[in-house]
Amino acid sequence: MTAFNLNEDQQDCLQELINVAMGQASDQLARYLNTFVHLKVPSIEQVSTTSLSNSLNQEQQSVAVVSQGFLGYEGIRGEALLVYQHKDSDCIGNILGYEPDELSVEEQLIDLSSILTTTFLNVFAQQIDNQMSYNAPRLLSRGQDALAVYLQQLSFNCDMALKVKITYQVTDYSFNCDMILLIPESAITHIKAVIDRILADY
Repeated sequence: MTAFNLNEDQQDCLQELINVAMGQASDQLARYLNTFVHLKVPSIEQVSTTSLSNSLNQEQQSVAVVSQGFLGYEGIRGEALLVYQHKDSDCIGNILGYEPDELSVEEQLIDLSSILTTTFLNVFAQQIDNQMSYNAPRLLSRGQDALAVYLQQLSFNCDMALKVKITYQVTDYSFNCDMILLIPESAITHIKAVIDRILADY
């Protein structure tokens, strides 16, 4: 059984929407950053917020998590988490073209996270004739307890969510980070309705 009872056609359609959004977002990011951006094939799975918190904290090199909520029409909503590692934190200023000491590392993380999140989700929304609005990105406190508490206090307060994981690789800077989209169960029903409309046109 697929996540939240998506049938095979719905799962394939969602995967294709994400793949297309990734491709277009990669091209836009490459032009914006003036470098090559590679994105791995995304994974889609059903998770609990508890297991997500544990899996994020198993990444011993994780240095920061930036979270940004998103909201579209027809009840589509969720949270985007950008996960960074120690070895990549010094690259961000160079990637964004900042002068030394122009912004703190924390401010650079928030800027880059907003670019990565909105670029992908805006392209995804265009494909389904939707439009996204975004909360201000925020840098989460470090540590398993802090992250677990934050995930439990998300605006949609879900126990289960659909998790979409996308890995960004900026090859010129040997930079990697993961974008994790969490879509609550209540929003999956609305996404399924949108997917069914798309499938009905083919």
